[in-house]
Amino acid sequence: MRKGMVGLLFASLIGISSVLSGCTSDQTSSKEPEREAKEGGTLVVARLSDATTLDPHFITDIPSANVVYEKVYETLVVPDKNMEPQPLLAKEWKQLDDVTWEFKLREGVKFHDGAPFNAEAVKTNFDRLLDPKTSSPQAGKLEMIKEIKVVDETTVQFKLKYPYAPLLSILVSNEGSILSPKAITENSDKLGQNPVGTGPFVFKSWKSGEEIVLSKNKDYWGDKPKIDGVVFKVVPEDATRIAMVETGEAHVTDQVPVTEIDRIEASDTMDLYRTDGLAVEYLSFNVKNKPFDDVRVRKAVAHAIEVDSIIKGVYNDVGTKANSTMSPKVFGYDPDIKGYDYDINESKKLLKEAGIKDGLEITLTTSDRKERINMAEVIQSQLKGIGIKVKIQVLEYGAYIDATAKGEHQVSIGGWGNATGDGDYNQFNLFDSKSQGAAGNSSFYSNPEVDKLIETARKESDGDKRKELYSKAQEIEREEVPYVPIRNYEHLAVYGETVKGLWLNPANYLMLDDITVQ
Repeated sequence: MRKGMVGLLFASLIGISSVLSGCTSDQTSSKEPEREAKEGGTLVVARLSDATTLDPHFITDIPSANVVYEKVYETLVVPDKNMEPQPLLAKEWKQLDDVTWEFKLREGVKFHDGAPFNAEAVKTNFDRLLDPKTSSPQAGKLEMIKEIKVVDETTVQFKLKYPYAPLLSILVSNEGSILSPKAITENSDKLGQNPVGTGPFVFKSWKSGEEIVLSKNKDYWGDKPKIDGVVFKVVPEDATRIAMVETGEAHVTDQVPVTEIDRIEASDTMDLYRTDGLAVEYLSFNVKNKPFDDVRVRKAVAHAIEVDSIIKGVYNDVGTKANSTMSPKVFGYDPDIKGYDYDINESKKLLKEAGIKDGLEITLTTSDRKERINMAEVIQSQLKGIGIKVKIQVLEYGAYIDATAKGEHQVSIGGWGNATGDGDYNQFNLFDSKSQGAAGNSSFYSNPEVDKLIETARKESDGDKRKELYSKAQEIEREEVPYVPIRNYEHLAVYGETVKGLWLNPANYLMLDDITVQ
Protein backbone atom coordinates (compact mmCIF):
# COMPACT_ATOMS: atom_id res chain seq x y z
CA MET A 1 0.00 0.00 0.00
CA ARG A 2 1.43 3.37 -0.97
CA LYS A 3 2.03 6.14 1.52
CA GLY A 4 -1.11 8.23 1.90
CA MET A 5 -3.48 5.41 1.08
CA VAL A 6 -5.57 4.80 4.18
CA GLY A 7 -9.14 3.98 5.04
CA LEU A 8 -11.04 3.08 1.93
CA LEU A 9 -8.58 2.80 -0.94
CA PHE A 10 -11.75 1.78 -1.61
CA ALA A 11 -13.04 -1.63 -0.77
CA SER A 12 -14.32 -2.16 -4.24
CA LEU A 13 -10.84 -1.79 -5.70
CA ILE A 14 -9.79 -4.83 -3.71
CA GLY A 15 -12.51 -6.66 -5.59
CA ILE A 16 -11.42 -5.14 -8.87
CA SER A 17 -7.85 -6.23 -8.22
CA SER A 18 -9.01 -9.80 -7.71
CA VAL A 19 -11.09 -9.98 -10.88
CA LEU A 20 -8.43 -8.21 -12.89
CA SER A 21 -5.49 -10.14 -11.53
CA GLY A 22 -5.30 -12.24 -14.68
CA CYS A 23 -5.78 -9.34 -17.03
CA THR A 24 -2.20 -8.61 -17.95
CA SER A 25 -1.51 -12.26 -18.53
CA ASP A 26 -4.34 -12.27 -21.06
CA GLN A 27 -2.36 -9.91 -23.26
CA THR A 28 -0.92 -12.06 -25.99
CA SER A 29 0.97 -11.77 -29.23
CA SER A 30 2.96 -14.16 -31.31
CA LYS A 31 5.99 -11.89 -30.97
CA GLU A 32 6.66 -10.42 -27.55
CA PRO A 33 7.36 -6.65 -27.93
CA GLU A 34 11.03 -5.97 -27.23
CA ARG A 35 12.17 -3.09 -25.08
CA GLU A 36 15.51 -2.29 -26.67
CA ALA A 37 14.95 0.18 -29.47
CA LYS A 38 16.24 3.57 -30.48
CA GLU A 39 14.38 6.69 -29.46
CA GLY A 40 12.87 9.27 -31.81
CA GLY A 41 10.58 9.09 -34.79
CA THR A 42 6.87 9.73 -35.14
CA LEU A 43 4.28 7.07 -34.31
CA VAL A 44 1.50 6.86 -36.90
CA VAL A 45 -1.78 5.44 -35.63
CA ALA A 46 -4.43 4.58 -38.25
CA ARG A 47 -7.99 4.96 -36.92
CA LEU A 48 -11.47 4.22 -38.25
CA SER A 49 -13.05 7.51 -37.20
CA ASP A 50 -12.10 11.02 -36.26
CA ALA A 51 -12.49 12.34 -32.73
CA THR A 52 -15.73 14.12 -31.89
CA THR A 53 -14.12 16.59 -29.45
CA LEU A 54 -10.85 16.86 -27.51
CA ASP A 55 -12.36 18.46 -24.40
CA PRO A 56 -12.50 15.77 -21.65
CA HIS A 57 -15.47 17.48 -20.04
CA PHE A 58 -17.44 16.77 -23.22
CA ILE A 59 -15.87 13.56 -24.52
CA THR A 60 -18.32 10.65 -24.27
CA ASP A 61 -16.49 8.01 -26.33
CA ILE A 62 -13.21 6.21 -25.80
CA PRO A 63 -11.94 6.68 -29.41
CA SER A 64 -11.94 10.46 -28.83
CA ALA A 65 -10.51 10.17 -25.32
CA ASN A 66 -7.76 7.91 -26.65
CA VAL A 67 -6.18 10.85 -28.49
CA VAL A 68 -5.62 12.95 -25.36
CA TYR A 69 -5.86 10.62 -22.33
CA GLU A 70 -2.49 10.49 -20.51
CA LYS A 71 -0.95 12.03 -23.62
CA VAL A 72 -2.00 15.70 -23.77
CA TYR A 73 -3.89 15.51 -20.48
CA GLU A 74 -3.00 13.85 -17.21
CA THR A 75 -5.01 12.89 -14.15
CA LEU A 76 -4.31 13.18 -10.44
CA VAL A 77 -3.98 9.39 -10.25
CA VAL A 78 -3.36 6.95 -13.08
CA PRO A 79 -4.34 3.26 -13.45
CA ASP A 80 -1.66 0.63 -13.86
CA LYS A 81 -2.12 -2.50 -15.97
CA ASN A 82 -4.44 -3.96 -13.34
CA MET A 83 -6.45 -0.73 -13.06
CA GLU A 84 -4.95 -0.04 -9.62
CA PRO A 85 -4.57 3.73 -9.01
CA GLN A 86 -1.00 5.06 -8.88
CA PRO A 87 0.34 8.59 -8.22
CA LEU A 88 0.61 11.01 -11.15
CA LEU A 89 -0.21 14.71 -10.71
CA ALA A 90 -1.02 13.83 -7.11
CA LYS A 91 1.99 12.44 -5.21
CA GLU A 92 -0.09 10.90 -2.45
CA TRP A 93 -3.55 10.99 -0.92
CA LYS A 94 -5.51 9.96 2.13
CA GLN A 95 -9.08 9.80 3.26
CA LEU A 96 -9.64 12.11 6.22
CA ASP A 97 -13.20 10.94 6.90
CA ASP A 98 -16.14 9.38 5.04
CA VAL A 99 -16.62 12.43 2.83
CA THR A 100 -13.19 14.11 2.69
CA TRP A 101 -10.25 13.07 0.52
CA GLU A 102 -7.00 15.02 0.58
CA PHE A 103 -4.45 15.04 -2.26
CA LYS A 104 -0.86 16.27 -2.11
CA LEU A 105 0.08 17.63 -5.53
CA ARG A 106 3.29 17.34 -7.48
CA GLU A 107 5.38 20.52 -7.48
CA GLY A 108 7.05 22.26 -10.41
CA VAL A 109 4.56 21.07 -13.06
CA LYS A 110 3.43 23.49 -15.76
CA PHE A 111 0.71 23.33 -18.38
CA HIS A 112 1.65 23.57 -22.04
CA ASP A 113 0.65 27.27 -22.05
CA GLY A 114 2.93 28.03 -19.10
CA ALA A 115 0.23 28.16 -16.44
CA PRO A 116 1.29 26.54 -13.14
CA PHE A 117 -0.27 23.31 -11.96
CA ASN A 118 -1.46 23.77 -8.38
CA ALA A 119 -4.46 23.37 -6.11
CA GLU A 120 -6.27 26.30 -7.75
CA ALA A 121 -5.90 24.61 -11.13
CA VAL A 122 -7.55 21.45 -9.76
CA LYS A 123 -10.38 23.50 -8.27
CA THR A 124 -10.89 25.43 -11.53
CA ASN A 125 -11.23 22.14 -13.43
CA PHE A 126 -13.83 20.50 -11.26
CA ASP A 127 -15.73 23.75 -10.74
CA ARG A 128 -16.03 24.06 -14.51
CA LEU A 129 -17.08 20.44 -15.00
CA LEU A 130 -19.77 20.64 -12.31
CA ASP A 131 -21.09 24.10 -13.18
CA PRO A 132 -24.62 23.66 -14.64
CA LYS A 133 -23.79 26.43 -17.13
CA THR A 134 -21.07 24.23 -18.62
CA SER A 135 -23.65 21.52 -19.42
CA SER A 136 -20.98 18.82 -19.33
CA PRO A 137 -22.34 15.31 -20.02
CA GLN A 138 -19.72 14.13 -17.53
CA ALA A 139 -21.10 16.14 -14.61
CA GLY A 140 -23.30 13.29 -13.40
CA LYS A 141 -20.30 11.01 -12.97
CA LEU A 142 -18.88 13.44 -10.41
CA GLU A 143 -22.07 14.86 -8.93
CA MET A 144 -21.07 13.47 -5.53
CA ILE A 145 -18.49 16.28 -5.21
CA LYS A 146 -19.80 19.05 -2.99
CA GLU A 147 -16.72 21.27 -2.98
CA ILE A 148 -13.08 21.38 -4.00
CA LYS A 149 -11.21 23.10 -1.18
CA VAL A 150 -7.79 24.66 -1.67
CA VAL A 151 -5.77 24.05 1.51
CA ASP A 152 -2.52 25.49 0.18
CA GLU A 153 -0.59 25.68 -3.08
CA THR A 154 0.02 21.94 -3.24
CA THR A 155 -2.85 20.52 -1.16
CA VAL A 156 -6.44 20.09 -2.28
CA GLN A 157 -9.41 18.45 -0.61
CA PHE A 158 -12.42 16.82 -2.26
CA LYS A 159 -15.46 17.37 -0.04
CA LEU A 160 -18.23 14.94 -1.01
CA LYS A 161 -22.00 15.13 -0.54
CA TYR A 162 -21.97 11.54 0.65
CA PRO A 163 -19.47 8.70 1.02
CA TYR A 164 -18.48 7.56 -2.47
CA ALA A 165 -16.42 4.38 -2.54
CA PRO A 166 -15.22 4.49 -6.20
CA LEU A 167 -13.89 8.10 -6.14
CA LEU A 168 -10.37 7.11 -7.19
CA SER A 169 -11.74 4.97 -10.03
CA ILE A 170 -13.36 8.07 -11.51
CA LEU A 171 -10.31 10.26 -11.00
CA VAL A 172 -8.10 7.82 -12.96
CA SER A 173 -10.44 8.03 -15.96
CA ASN A 174 -10.66 10.58 -18.76
CA GLU A 175 -13.23 12.56 -16.76
CA GLY A 176 -10.50 13.28 -14.21
CA SER A 177 -8.23 14.98 -16.77
CA ILE A 178 -6.74 18.28 -15.60
CA LEU A 179 -7.05 21.12 -18.13
CA SER A 180 -5.12 24.39 -18.12
CA PRO A 181 -6.92 26.93 -15.88
CA LYS A 182 -5.64 29.69 -18.17
CA ALA A 183 -7.24 28.01 -21.20
CA ILE A 184 -10.46 27.47 -19.23
CA THR A 185 -10.60 31.15 -18.32
CA GLU A 186 -9.51 32.61 -21.64
CA ASN A 187 -10.53 30.08 -24.31
CA SER A 188 -12.93 27.61 -22.76
CA ASP A 189 -14.98 27.28 -25.95
CA LYS A 190 -11.87 26.34 -27.94
CA LEU A 191 -10.67 23.47 -25.75
CA GLY A 192 -12.60 21.00 -27.89
CA GLN A 193 -10.28 21.82 -30.79
CA ASN A 194 -7.15 22.98 -28.92
CA PRO A 195 -6.47 20.89 -25.81
CA VAL A 196 -3.98 22.24 -23.26
CA GLY A 197 -2.74 19.93 -20.52
CA THR A 198 0.39 18.94 -18.59
CA GLY A 199 1.06 15.69 -20.44
CA PRO A 200 4.07 14.25 -22.27
CA PHE A 201 2.63 15.33 -25.63
CA VAL A 202 1.55 18.77 -26.83
CA PHE A 203 -1.34 19.26 -29.22
CA LYS A 204 -0.09 20.55 -32.58
CA SER A 205 -2.91 20.38 -35.16
CA TRP A 206 -6.24 18.83 -36.16
CA LYS A 207 -7.36 18.56 -39.77
CA SER A 208 -10.96 17.45 -39.38
CA GLY A 209 -11.62 14.10 -40.99
CA GLU A 210 -7.91 13.61 -41.75
CA GLU A 211 -5.50 13.64 -38.83
CA ILE A 212 -4.61 14.87 -35.35
CA VAL A 213 -0.95 15.59 -34.61
CA LEU A 214 0.75 15.63 -31.20
CA SER A 215 4.40 16.50 -30.58
CA LYS A 216 6.77 15.56 -27.78
CA ASN A 217 6.63 17.88 -24.78
CA LYS A 218 10.30 18.77 -24.37
CA ASP A 219 9.55 20.46 -21.05
CA TYR A 220 7.60 17.53 -19.61
CA TRP A 221 8.02 17.20 -15.84
CA GLY A 222 8.35 13.40 -15.83
CA ASP A 223 10.08 10.77 -17.95
CA LYS A 224 9.96 12.16 -21.47
CA PRO A 225 8.45 10.13 -24.33
CA LYS A 226 10.82 8.03 -26.40
CA ILE A 227 9.11 9.13 -29.62
CA ASP A 228 9.07 12.63 -31.12
CA GLY A 229 5.35 12.71 -31.80
CA VAL A 230 2.12 10.93 -32.72
CA VAL A 231 -0.13 11.26 -35.76
CA PHE A 232 -3.66 9.86 -35.54
CA LYS A 233 -4.74 9.34 -39.15
CA VAL A 234 -8.39 8.80 -40.08
CA VAL A 235 -8.61 5.80 -42.41
CA PRO A 236 -12.21 4.55 -42.74
CA GLU A 237 -11.40 1.46 -44.83
CA ASP A 238 -10.52 -1.57 -42.69
CA ALA A 239 -8.32 -3.26 -45.26
CA THR A 240 -6.44 -0.03 -45.91
CA ARG A 241 -5.57 0.43 -42.23
CA ILE A 242 -4.14 -3.08 -42.05
CA ALA A 243 -2.24 -2.61 -45.30
CA MET A 244 -0.73 0.63 -43.97
CA VAL A 245 0.64 -1.21 -40.94
CA GLU A 246 1.87 -4.10 -43.09
CA THR A 247 3.80 -1.80 -45.41
CA GLY A 248 5.08 0.51 -42.67
CA GLU A 249 3.03 3.53 -43.73
CA ALA A 250 1.39 3.34 -40.28
CA HIS A 251 2.73 1.73 -37.13
CA VAL A 252 -0.41 0.84 -35.18
CA THR A 253 -4.15 0.45 -35.58
CA ASP A 254 -6.24 -0.29 -32.52
CA GLN A 255 -9.48 -0.75 -34.46
CA VAL A 256 -8.93 -4.18 -35.97
CA PRO A 257 -11.44 -6.00 -38.20
CA VAL A 258 -11.77 -9.56 -36.93
CA THR A 259 -11.90 -10.81 -40.51
CA GLU A 260 -8.23 -9.87 -40.86
CA ILE A 261 -6.87 -11.90 -37.92
CA ASP A 262 -5.58 -14.80 -40.02
CA ARG A 263 -3.86 -12.40 -42.40
CA ILE A 264 -2.26 -10.51 -39.52
CA GLU A 265 -0.99 -13.62 -37.77
CA ALA A 266 0.49 -14.93 -41.02
CA SER A 267 2.35 -11.69 -41.74
CA ASP A 268 6.11 -11.27 -41.30
CA THR A 269 5.86 -7.50 -40.87
CA MET A 270 3.07 -7.03 -38.31
CA ASP A 271 1.78 -8.64 -35.18
CA LEU A 272 -1.44 -8.85 -33.16
CA TYR A 273 -1.93 -7.71 -29.57
CA ARG A 274 -4.94 -9.10 -27.66
CA THR A 275 -6.29 -8.38 -24.19
CA ASP A 276 -9.62 -8.87 -22.44
CA GLY A 277 -11.39 -5.59 -21.88
CA LEU A 278 -13.92 -3.94 -19.58
CA ALA A 279 -16.46 -3.12 -22.28
CA VAL A 280 -19.71 -4.76 -23.36
CA GLU A 281 -21.49 -4.54 -26.71
CA TYR A 282 -25.29 -4.51 -26.75
CA LEU A 283 -28.53 -3.73 -28.52
CA SER A 284 -30.13 -0.60 -27.03
CA PHE A 285 -33.86 0.17 -27.20
CA ASN A 286 -35.20 3.70 -27.00
CA VAL A 287 -37.81 2.83 -24.37
CA LYS A 288 -39.56 6.20 -24.68
CA ASN A 289 -40.73 5.54 -28.21
CA LYS A 290 -43.22 3.00 -29.55
CA PRO A 291 -43.15 0.07 -29.94
CA PHE A 292 -40.26 -0.33 -27.50
CA ASP A 293 -42.03 1.43 -24.66
CA ASP A 294 -43.66 -2.01 -24.19
CA VAL A 295 -41.38 -4.43 -22.31
CA ARG A 296 -43.03 -7.39 -24.06
CA VAL A 297 -41.79 -6.14 -27.42
CA ARG A 298 -38.29 -5.66 -26.02
CA LYS A 299 -38.32 -9.19 -24.60
CA ALA A 300 -39.59 -10.56 -27.90
CA VAL A 301 -36.59 -9.07 -29.71
CA ALA A 302 -34.20 -10.29 -27.00
CA HIS A 303 -35.42 -13.88 -27.36
CA ALA A 304 -35.18 -13.73 -31.15
CA ILE A 305 -31.46 -12.88 -31.22
CA GLU A 306 -29.13 -15.86 -31.46
CA VAL A 307 -26.04 -14.38 -29.80
CA ASP A 308 -23.70 -17.35 -30.27
CA SER A 309 -23.96 -17.08 -34.05
CA ILE A 310 -23.13 -13.37 -33.87
CA ILE A 311 -19.99 -13.96 -31.80
CA LYS A 312 -18.83 -16.77 -34.06
CA GLY A 313 -19.99 -15.47 -37.44
CA VAL A 314 -19.46 -11.73 -37.03
CA TYR A 315 -16.65 -11.59 -34.47
CA ASN A 316 -14.69 -14.72 -35.32
CA ASP A 317 -14.90 -15.74 -31.64
CA VAL A 318 -13.18 -12.55 -30.50
CA GLY A 319 -14.76 -11.74 -27.13
CA THR A 320 -17.29 -13.79 -25.18
CA LYS A 321 -21.07 -14.00 -24.82
CA ALA A 322 -22.40 -11.33 -22.45
CA ASN A 323 -25.12 -11.95 -19.88
CA SER A 324 -25.11 -8.38 -18.54
CA THR A 325 -24.02 -4.90 -19.52
CA MET A 326 -21.17 -5.42 -17.05
CA SER A 327 -18.07 -7.26 -18.18
CA PRO A 328 -16.78 -10.11 -15.97
CA LYS A 329 -13.71 -7.89 -15.42
CA VAL A 330 -15.77 -5.16 -13.74
CA PHE A 331 -16.35 -4.96 -9.98
CA GLY A 332 -20.00 -5.75 -9.27
CA TYR A 333 -20.49 -8.18 -12.14
CA ASP A 334 -22.88 -11.02 -11.22
CA PRO A 335 -22.15 -14.30 -13.06
CA ASP A 336 -25.54 -15.68 -11.98
CA ILE A 337 -27.55 -13.19 -14.06
CA LYS A 338 -29.16 -15.13 -16.91
CA GLY A 339 -28.91 -14.00 -20.51
CA TYR A 340 -31.89 -14.25 -22.84
CA ASP A 341 -32.51 -17.71 -24.26
CA TYR A 342 -32.95 -17.96 -28.01
CA ASP A 343 -36.66 -18.86 -28.22
CA ILE A 344 -38.63 -17.92 -31.34
CA ASN A 345 -41.89 -19.30 -29.96
CA GLU A 346 -41.58 -17.15 -26.85
CA SER A 347 -40.89 -14.13 -29.07
CA LYS A 348 -44.00 -14.70 -31.13
CA LYS A 349 -46.07 -15.23 -28.00
CA LEU A 350 -44.86 -11.95 -26.48
CA LEU A 351 -45.59 -9.99 -29.66
CA LYS A 352 -49.09 -11.43 -29.72
CA GLU A 353 -49.61 -10.44 -26.06
CA ALA A 354 -48.45 -6.92 -26.95
CA GLY A 355 -51.18 -6.74 -29.61
CA ILE A 356 -48.81 -6.95 -32.57
CA LYS A 357 -50.36 -9.37 -35.03
CA ASP A 358 -49.31 -8.05 -38.43
CA GLY A 359 -45.60 -7.62 -37.83
CA LEU A 360 -43.48 -4.53 -37.29
CA GLU A 361 -41.19 -2.27 -39.27
CA ILE A 362 -38.34 -0.78 -37.27
CA THR A 363 -35.07 1.10 -37.87
CA LEU A 364 -31.82 -0.23 -36.41
CA THR A 365 -29.11 2.44 -36.14
CA THR A 366 -25.42 1.63 -36.09
CA SER A 367 -22.08 3.35 -36.56
CA ASP A 368 -20.03 2.69 -39.70
CA ARG A 369 -17.75 0.10 -38.09
CA LYS A 370 -17.72 -3.01 -40.27
CA GLU A 371 -18.50 -5.53 -37.51
CA ARG A 372 -21.40 -3.40 -36.27
CA ILE A 373 -22.88 -3.29 -39.77
CA ASN A 374 -22.44 -7.06 -40.10
CA MET A 375 -24.12 -7.56 -36.72
CA ALA A 376 -27.00 -5.35 -37.82
CA GLU A 377 -27.47 -7.51 -40.91
CA VAL A 378 -27.51 -10.72 -38.84
CA ILE A 379 -30.07 -9.22 -36.44
CA GLN A 380 -32.10 -8.05 -39.44
CA SER A 381 -32.20 -11.65 -40.69
CA GLN A 382 -33.00 -13.10 -37.27
CA LEU A 383 -35.86 -10.70 -36.52
CA LYS A 384 -37.43 -11.44 -39.87
CA GLY A 385 -38.29 -14.82 -38.36
CA ILE A 386 -40.72 -13.21 -35.91
CA GLY A 387 -42.29 -10.83 -38.40
CA ILE A 388 -40.14 -7.76 -37.70
CA LYS A 389 -38.83 -5.99 -40.79
CA VAL A 390 -35.60 -4.13 -39.99
CA LYS A 391 -34.27 -1.12 -41.88
CA ILE A 392 -30.58 -0.56 -41.14
CA GLN A 393 -29.39 3.03 -40.72
CA VAL A 394 -25.60 3.41 -40.89
CA LEU A 395 -24.17 6.68 -39.57
CA GLU A 396 -20.65 8.08 -39.43
CA TYR A 397 -19.40 7.66 -35.88
CA GLY A 398 -19.82 11.28 -34.78
CA ALA A 399 -23.33 11.44 -36.24
CA TYR A 400 -24.17 8.14 -34.54
CA ILE A 401 -23.05 9.46 -31.13
CA ASP A 402 -25.11 12.62 -31.66
CA ALA A 403 -28.24 10.78 -32.84
CA THR A 404 -28.32 8.28 -29.98
CA ALA A 405 -27.60 11.01 -27.42
CA LYS A 406 -30.62 12.93 -28.69
CA GLY A 407 -32.84 9.84 -28.78
CA GLU A 408 -33.26 9.98 -32.55
CA HIS A 409 -33.23 6.19 -32.81
CA GLN A 410 -35.58 3.30 -32.25
CA VAL A 411 -32.96 0.62 -31.68
CA SER A 412 -29.20 0.93 -31.88
CA ILE A 413 -26.11 -1.21 -31.64
CA GLY A 414 -23.77 0.25 -29.06
CA GLY A 415 -21.10 -0.51 -26.54
CA TRP A 416 -20.10 0.85 -23.16
CA GLY A 417 -16.37 1.13 -22.59
CA ASN A 418 -15.96 1.05 -18.85
CA ALA A 419 -13.01 3.32 -18.09
CA THR A 420 -12.62 2.61 -14.38
CA GLY A 421 -13.11 -1.09 -13.66
CA ASP A 422 -15.90 -0.25 -11.19
CA GLY A 423 -19.58 -1.17 -11.63
CA ASP A 424 -20.74 2.35 -10.84
CA TYR A 425 -19.38 3.48 -14.20
CA ASN A 426 -21.73 1.04 -15.93
CA GLN A 427 -24.73 1.27 -13.67
CA PHE A 428 -24.90 5.01 -13.16
CA ASN A 429 -24.17 5.94 -16.76
CA LEU A 430 -26.27 3.32 -18.55
CA PHE A 431 -29.28 3.05 -16.23
CA ASP A 432 -29.66 6.00 -13.88
CA SER A 433 -32.41 8.44 -14.86
CA LYS A 434 -30.02 11.37 -14.51
CA SER A 435 -27.75 9.91 -17.21
CA GLN A 436 -30.30 9.85 -20.04
CA GLY A 437 -28.85 10.94 -23.37
CA ALA A 438 -25.25 12.00 -23.91
CA ALA A 439 -24.07 10.83 -20.47
CA GLY A 440 -24.60 7.21 -21.55
CA ASN A 441 -28.22 6.15 -20.98
CA SER A 442 -29.09 5.94 -24.66
CA SER A 443 -32.11 3.76 -23.90
CA PHE A 444 -33.64 6.65 -21.91
CA TYR A 445 -34.48 4.06 -19.29
CA SER A 446 -35.90 5.20 -15.95
CA ASN A 447 -36.82 3.15 -12.89
CA PRO A 448 -36.91 4.77 -9.41
CA GLU A 449 -36.04 1.45 -7.73
CA VAL A 450 -32.97 0.99 -9.94
CA ASP A 451 -31.97 4.63 -9.36
CA LYS A 452 -32.14 4.02 -5.61
CA LEU A 453 -30.06 0.83 -5.82
CA ILE A 454 -27.40 2.55 -7.93
CA GLU A 455 -27.22 5.62 -5.74
CA THR A 456 -27.14 3.54 -2.54
CA ALA A 457 -24.28 1.48 -3.98
CA ARG A 458 -22.36 4.67 -4.72
CA LYS A 459 -22.48 5.57 -1.03
CA GLU A 460 -21.73 2.11 0.34
CA SER A 461 -18.14 1.50 1.48
CA ASP A 462 -18.55 -2.25 2.08
CA GLY A 463 -17.56 -4.07 -1.11
CA ASP A 464 -19.78 -7.11 -0.48
CA LYS A 465 -22.83 -4.93 0.14
CA ARG A 466 -22.12 -3.00 -3.05
CA LYS A 467 -22.05 -6.27 -4.99
CA GLU A 468 -25.44 -7.23 -3.54
CA LEU A 469 -26.93 -3.92 -4.60
CA TYR A 470 -25.56 -4.26 -8.11
CA SER A 471 -26.89 -7.82 -8.34
CA LYS A 472 -30.39 -6.60 -7.49
CA ALA A 473 -30.11 -3.82 -10.06
CA GLN A 474 -28.90 -6.19 -12.77
CA GLU A 475 -31.80 -8.57 -12.10
CA ILE A 476 -34.36 -5.78 -12.52
CA GLU A 477 -32.58 -4.53 -15.64
CA ARG A 478 -32.69 -8.03 -17.08
CA GLU A 479 -36.46 -8.17 -16.55
CA GLU A 480 -37.09 -4.74 -18.07
CA VAL A 481 -34.70 -5.17 -21.03
CA PRO A 482 -33.55 -1.65 -21.90
CA TYR A 483 -30.50 -3.36 -23.44
CA VAL A 484 -29.80 -6.81 -24.86
CA PRO A 485 -26.20 -7.76 -23.90
CA ILE A 486 -24.30 -9.29 -26.82
CA ARG A 487 -20.54 -9.51 -26.32
CA ASN A 488 -17.82 -8.93 -23.74
CA TYR A 489 -14.98 -7.15 -25.51
CA GLU A 490 -11.57 -8.45 -26.32
CA HIS A 491 -9.39 -5.53 -27.40
CA LEU A 492 -7.13 -5.93 -30.42
CA ALA A 493 -4.31 -3.87 -31.85
CA VAL A 494 -2.05 -4.46 -34.84
CA TYR A 495 1.49 -3.13 -34.74
CA GLY A 496 4.35 -3.19 -37.19
CA GLU A 497 7.68 -4.88 -36.68
CA THR A 498 9.37 -1.56 -35.95
CA VAL A 499 7.15 -0.87 -32.93
CA LYS A 500 8.36 -1.84 -29.45
CA GLY A 501 6.70 -1.40 -26.07
CA LEU A 502 3.05 -1.33 -27.18
CA TRP A 503 0.25 -1.97 -24.67
CA LEU A 504 -3.44 -1.26 -24.28
CA ASN A 505 -4.95 -0.88 -20.85
CA PRO A 506 -8.19 -2.78 -20.05
CA ALA A 507 -10.25 0.31 -20.91
CA ASN A 508 -8.75 0.15 -24.45
CA TYR A 509 -6.51 3.19 -24.19
CA LEU A 510 -3.31 3.10 -26.24
CA MET A 511 -0.54 3.80 -23.71
CA LEU A 512 2.59 5.44 -25.06
CA ASP A 513 4.85 5.27 -21.98
CA ASP A 514 7.41 2.93 -23.50
CA ILE A 515 6.64 2.96 -27.21
CA THR A 516 9.47 3.34 -29.69
CA VAL A 517 9.56 3.14 -33.48
CA GLN A 518 12.65 2.19 -35.47
